[in-house]
Amino acid sequence: MAFSSNHYSVFLCFFHILGFIFSSFKPVLAQNSPVFACDITSNPGLANLTFCDASLTVENRVNDLVQRLTLAEKIGFLVSGAGAGAVSRLGIPKYEWWSEALHGVSNTGPGVRFTSPVPGATSFPQVILTAASFNVTLFETIGKVVSTEARAMYNVGLAGLTYWSPNINIFRDPRWGRGQETPGEDPTLTSKYGVAYVRGLQQRDDSSKDKLKVAACCKHYTAYDVDNWKGVERYNFNVVVTQQDLNDTFQPPFKSCVLEGNVASVMCSYNQVNGKPTCGDPDLLAGIIRGEWKLNGYIVTDCDSLEVIYNKQHYTKTPEESAALGLNSGVDLNCGSWLSQYTQGAVNQKLVNESVIDRAISNNFAMLMRLGFFDGNPRNQIYGNLGPKDVCTPENQELAREAARQGIVLLQNTAGSLPLIPTAIKSLAVIGPNANVTVTMIGNYAGTPCKYTTPLQGLTASVATVYKPGCADVSCSTAQIDDAKQIASTADAVVLVMGSDQSIERESLDRINITLPGQQSVLVAEVAKVSKGPVILVIMSGGGMDVQFAIDNPKITSILWVGYPGEAGGAALADVIFGYYNPSGRLPITWYPQSYADVVPMTIMNMRPDPATNYPGRTYRFYTGPTVFPFGHGLSYSQFKHHLDQAPEFVSIPLEERHTCRSTKCKSIDAVEQSCSNLGFNIHLRVKNVGKISGSHTVFLFTSPPSVHNAPKKHLLGFEKVHLTPKGEGVVKFNVDVCKHLSVHDELGNRKVALGPHVLHIGDLKHSLTVRI
Repeated sequence: MAFSSNHYSVFLCFFHILGFIFSSFKPVLAQNSPVFACDITSNPGLANLTFCDASLTVENRVNDLVQRLTLAEKIGFLVSGAGAGAVSRLGIPKYEWWSEALHGVSNTGPGVRFTSPVPGATSFPQVILTAASFNVTLFETIGKVVSTEARAMYNVGLAGLTYWSPNINIFRDPRWGRGQETPGEDPTLTSKYGVAYVRGLQQRDDSSKDKLKVAACCKHYTAYDVDNWKGVERYNFNVVVTQQDLNDTFQPPFKSCVLEGNVASVMCSYNQVNGKPTCGDPDLLAGIIRGEWKLNGYIVTDCDSLEVIYNKQHYTKTPEESAALGLNSGVDLNCGSWLSQYTQGAVNQKLVNESVIDRAISNNFAMLMRLGFFDGNPRNQIYGNLGPKDVCTPENQELAREAARQGIVLLQNTAGSLPLIPTAIKSLAVIGPNANVTVTMIGNYAGTPCKYTTPLQGLTASVATVYKPGCADVSCSTAQIDDAKQIASTADAVVLVMGSDQSIERESLDRINITLPGQQSVLVAEVAKVSKGPVILVIMSGGGMDVQFAIDNPKITSILWVGYPGEAGGAALADVIFGYYNPSGRLPITWYPQSYADVVPMTIMNMRPDPATNYPGRTYRFYTGPTVFPFGHGLSYSQFKHHLDQAPEFVSIPLEERHTCRSTKCKSIDAVEQSCSNLGFNIHLRVKNVGKISGSHTVFLFTSPPSVHNAPKKHLLGFEKVHLTPKGEGVVKFNVDVCKHLSVHDELGNRKVALGPHVLHIGDLKHSLTVRI
C-alpha cells in the first residue's frame, strides 16, 4: 500500500502520540516500586552478604558494609542529592535523604513527589497553630498520620524514609519569617511539641524499640532565628549569645528531642554561634549532641552549610578545609554535594582521616537499617500493605479540621457577639484578601493538599454570604473600600479575613513591620463604621500582629487568630464562628506593639532585659514592655473555675552535713543528683465548667522563681487540656520535679535550684511555695 503525504502525517502523529504515552507511562511504572537495598529476590547472591542479613545486629551489619567499600564509594554516602552514593555491585541503589514533613508530607524536598497514584497528602495546620492547641496528644497523633501517609507514598516510590522535620527553634522575635514553622516562643511547649511529634513520626506499631517507622530530624541547631532582616542574612549572621540564654532558652528543645524523643537526626544551622559555624563546631556537635546527649542517629547539615562556611563566612581558607571541619566536628551527612566534591582532597591533604568518614557513614547506614532499607522489599515488612488508599483518608482529613479547630484562638469577644446563630443570619458579608484563599492557608513547607476549604466556602456552607476581597492581595496597596462598605452596610454580620501570607513572612524573608500590611487596617476600620451587626476580625498569619486599633474600636466585636490553618481551615473557622465548636486555643507567642519592632533590633539575641539601655527583653519570660495580647491568651464560649486541692507550702532539699550552704546563706544550690533524687511533689487542681456549653480548657502551670541569677519572671512548667460538659468537673494533676522544674540557669549556664519563695501560677490561681534546705 502506498502512503500519501496525508497518510504519512497521520502515521507520524500516531507515533508521536505513542511516544508521549510511553514517555508518560515509564515514570508511573517506576513510581510503583520503592527504593531499597538487598533485593535478594532479584539478586540471590546478595543473600550471602552479612549486611543484608536482617537477623543480625545493626552494628554488625554496618561494620560489614563499611569494610566492603572503597574510599570513593564511602564518600558518596556522605551526601544527599547530586553525588549521593549507589553501589550496584552490592545491590545498593541511590537514596534521596531529603524529604520534609513539617505539617504533612511535603514536596519541598526532592525526596517527595505528588503525581499518580498519590496526587496529594493531608495538609495539617502550620505548626504555630497546632501548637496553640496545647494538646500533646494531638501533636503525636498528627505525627502518626503523617508517617503513615509517608510510608504509603514510599511504597509506591513517591517518598523517602528520612524527614527533616520538625523545626523546634524558639520563636524569639515576632518578625522572624520562619516563626510560623515553630511551636512558638516557650522552651517547655516547644520541647513537648518536638518530643510528641517525633514520637508520632518514628514509633512503630510493633514492639521494636530501635526500628523506626520513618526518621525525624530536629532542626535548626542552634540559636537560629534570623533569616533576612534589613540585609542581615542567616548565612553570615554571627549569633552572639550568652551561655545562660543558650542553656535556658535555645538548647532545651533540642536536648528534649534527643533525650526524650530519641530523634533520629539533628540538623545544624547556617549561622555562627559566638564566632563558630554550628556545622563546624565540635563542642556543639560531637561534644553536646553526640557526647552529652548520646544521639542515636546522624547529624546532617542544613543545605549547603559547608559551602556557606567557605564562600559566605570565609571561615576556612579552602573548600577542603571546610569539608574536613564539618566531618571532624561531627557532621555525618551533607545536604548538598560539598562533601562529595572535596572530601577526597581533604583526605589527600591529611585534613581528615578515613576513620572519620567511616564514623559518619556508619551513622547514616545504621539509620537506614533501622528503617528497614537494607531488609529487602518493604512490601514484605510491617508497613508493606500501605498504599494510596491510606493517604487523604476521610479520617485524616477530619483530623486536619479538628487540629485547626483546636488551635484557633479567640482573642476578643464582646458579650453576645460570638458565636453567631446561623438561623439569625440572613446575609453574611465576607471581606478580605484572605477570605477566599487556598495556598495561603497551608503556609510554607507544605505539600499538595487533598483538597481545600476556604473561609468563604466554610462560612457559605452555613449561611448565605456576599463576598468582596477588599484588596487585590495581602499587600493591599490600594483598598477597595467602597465595594466592601456596600455589602457590609446591609449584612446582618461581617467577617473580615485579613493578615499575611508567604509574600510577607517566610523562609529568607523577615518582617520589618508587625502591623496589618498596606491599607488592611483602613479597610477594617471603614467597614466597621457602616456595619449594623457584629464585626468579626480574623487574622490569618504566622507571626503576631499589632491590631490595637481593632481592640480599641467598639464596632469590632470579635477578633480571631487562625494561623495558617491547613487544608480544612475554612471549615474549622466556620465551626468556631457558628458555635459548632467551642474555641480553646491559646497564643503560643506574645503579640507585641509595632513600637517594639521600631526600637528593638532583631540581631540582639539577649533574652533578658537591660534597664541601662532600655532594652525590654524577649518573650513572656523576660519581656518588660506592653503587649497587644500576652502569651497563653485565649477565650472560650464557656467559663471555667479553678480550685486548688493539693499543693505543698514548703519543699526541703536534703544536703550533706558538710555542705557549705548549711553554714553560709545561699541563694541557690547546684541541681545535682545527690540532692535531687526523688525530690518531687504533686499538684491537684479542680476545674469546673460553669458555662452553658461543653468545651476544652487548657490549664497552665507557671512558676515565678526568686529573683536570683536573672531568672525568668515567669516560666511555663507544664500544661494539661481537659474537656468538660456544662457544670462538669475534672481534676488536673501536675507532678513537679523540684530540680527539673524549680531550677534556673545561672550566669554561666549551670542549672541551680533557687532557694526561697516561688510563686506557682496554677490556672488563674496563685500559690506560694518556699524551697529550703
